Amino acid sequence: QLQASGGGLVQAGASLRLSCAASGRTFSIYAMGWFRQAPGKERESVAYISWSGESTYYTDSVKGRFTISRDNAKNTVYLQMNNLKPEDAAVYYCAAGGPRGGSKYSNAYNYWGQGTLVTVSS
Repeated sequence: QLQASGGGLVQAGASLRLSCAASGRTFSIYAMGWFRQAPGKERESVAYISWSGESTYYTDSVKGRFTISRDNAKNTVYLQMNNLKPEDAAVYYCAAGGPRGGSKYSNAYNYWGQGTLVTVSS
């Protein structure tokens, strides 16, 4: 019900935009989050956005480089990633649910996409 896309192989300093399209239910009532997991590391919160889009959260390492947004009419959430660094390389997952303001904790979310791979070469 969540389909993430937009990953790929880029050089450091480049940009990517991830998309997460929801289907099967109205996700506009849910907060949406992006998480990532690099090999050998735990899944971490990258950003989340409240159900209304009025509030957002970013982990410190991506502040000023990443922007999360949503288009409720399209049931889609985006993650614009600029100035990518090798340490951003990971599988990125979108998630929906949990408290309507959002959460940085993965176990707060009820629905998960399949992940999209981001590779950043130095």
